[in-house]
Amino acid sequence: MTGAPDHADAPTPPTGFTRPAPPGSPAPPPGEPTAAAASPGQPPPTWPTAPQAEAPAAAAPAAAPHLSAPAALPPSVPAAAPPAGAAAQPHGLGQPPATFPVADIPGYGPAPAAPPSWSTYSAPMRDVDQNRDPYLHPTYYEAQQVAATRTSVHWGILVFVLGYGAFHLAGLIINAVMAGQFRGFDPAEPPVLGPLLLLSFAPNLLLGLVPAIASWWKGSGLRRDFGIVPTLRDLRVGLVCGAISIGAAFLINPIVFGLGGGSPPPATGIFAGNEGRTVWLALLALFLFIGAPLTEELLTRGALWGALEQYRVPRYAILVLTALVFSLMHQEPDRTLALFAQGVAMGWARMLTGRIGASIVAHAVNNLLPALIFFFGANLVPS
Repeated sequence: MTGAPDHADAPTPPTGFTRPAPPGSPAPPPGEPTAAAASPGQPPPTWPTAPQAEAPAAAAPAAAPHLSAPAALPPSVPAAAPPAGAAAQPHGLGQPPATFPVADIPGYGPAPAAPPSWSTYSAPMRDVDQNRDPYLHPTYYEAQQVAATRTSVHWGILVFVLGYGAFHLAGLIINAVMAGQFRGFDPAEPPVLGPLLLLSFAPNLLLGLVPAIASWWKGSGLRRDFGIVPTLRDLRVGLVCGAISIGAAFLINPIVFGLGGGSPPPATGIFAGNEGRTVWLALLALFLFIGAPLTEELLTRGALWGALEQYRVPRYAILVLTALVFSLMHQEPDRTLALFAQGVAMGWARMLTGRIGASIVAHAVNNLLPALIFFFGANLVPS
């Protein structure tokens, strides 16, 4: 049976009899009867029970710093969104208005943002905190990033020595062969000079062939080790640096030849009276424009530059050293100063981009005008 007992049906205990307390009920305080005596016509006595602990109220969520819970709105009144650009209003008494624009926080609404944690520092923040890496040079950052992704080219110094040595050895052999061809020939039947002069450029091929073989054997290929394929940026940088190189040649060579009392050697007079002059001139001009820049850049600003960079030689020291090697490689004392300046301009393209693609473009631009002059039979100052 549930509910309250029916008092009319409850039996009346005899006089002086006390009803025992229900099991589990607390003992009465001292001095108080354990139970009230029942009397006729009275409801049965009740016993004190243990006080029921009230359920604790749900704890309010801890408010974030500088936040107060928004006042509750009646269900019929929707919360209006603050107008765009308006400052957040305080949600509690005694709180100042917000001074920093912040995003709404679910459950709390817009709240004032605290000042940044570094606002109290006495020193300014580092460049890296302003999206600039302090370890990257502001001008040569691209070359640094390219070098960081390049595999090791520590073998570049040995390759440079081997390539330069092969160049000199082949040159000695070809000079001996050509000297025999020109000794005691019949003036009525002069030797065909085109193939012989084209053969004189064969040692130059070894300058690029040795680094190429080493890159395929020990490295990761010409594109990964040296950046031989020009990009659009390489084209832009190469055009500018090539124009600077041409300007340096036009500025320095006349001064040097004027002070020395000499003049540039003739480049095409030796072809006078030779049959097939146009074909051989075209091949030689093409090699001047494309072949020489490719091979010379692979050795100097590819293998040698990459190896020196691998051993952490300062970039400006590499620029000067490779320009000096470039000028001495041509073995033209009257043009050494101009060639050094041109080597600096071409090396600058390599230093800006980290790829020889840019220096190849600069070298080709520098050689374009001499190649055209060479083809059309004028005096030339080749590079």
